[in-house]
Amino acid sequence: MFKKILIAEDHESSNISVQKTLADLGILDAHYVFYCDDALARIQKALNTNDPYDLLLTDLSFEEDHNKQKISGGTALINAVRNLQPDLKIIVFSAENKPAVIDTLFKDLAINAYVRKARNDAKDLKRAIDIISKGGKYISVDLKQTIKEKNSYELTDYDITIISLLSGGVKQKEIPVYLQQNNIKPSGLSSVEKRFNLIKEVLGFSNNEQLIAYCKDMGII
Repeated sequence: MFKKILIAEDHESSNISVQKTLADLGILDAHYVFYCDDALARIQKALNTNDPYDLLLTDLSFEEDHNKQKISGGTALINAVRNLQPDLKIIVFSAENKPAVIDTLFKDLAINAYVRKARNDAKDLKRAIDIISKGGKYISVDLKQTIKEKNSYELTDYDITIISLLSGGVKQKEIPVYLQQNNIKPSGLSSVEKRFNLIKEVLGFSNNEQLIAYCKDMGII
């Protein structure tokens, strides 16, 4: 089991809940910070004194206030931590449930667990800590099926065409003209809009820019 843990969480109520969860597991050496800059500074100091942390538990979203921060969010914090202490175990504890965001955290930033803030999240967090302490990875059960559906979704040739056009600077309302000129159906604006909305919903994106970035990263376009 982990001995020394750092919690990066800006909501006091969530902090209290996490403290109790760790106490239930017999983990007493836990430190808490409200800002990402402070979290990175703590990790650096622990390394300098040869007393590193075993685990970082962080949220993704941090509210801005009068204390200006160099690192404003959990994702940026994780990236900085990976450069500083690559082998540090990391649990993301967040309300975020977009499959694309979660998938990227595992694939690109090598997090060890993702626990969604929801009903029974204290029990979920205990399971995550136990599993990754034994070398495993963990993701909240209610998110597993969503991630699976996203990863199994295959874009059609039609999808790739309209996404490529959008990526190339063609406005969405102008895409039907290209489709009609090349005898690609369906070519109506309504059909194009519905298709974009469906793709974004399935993949968990909120806008076209995220969809385009994802397709470029995956080598689809």
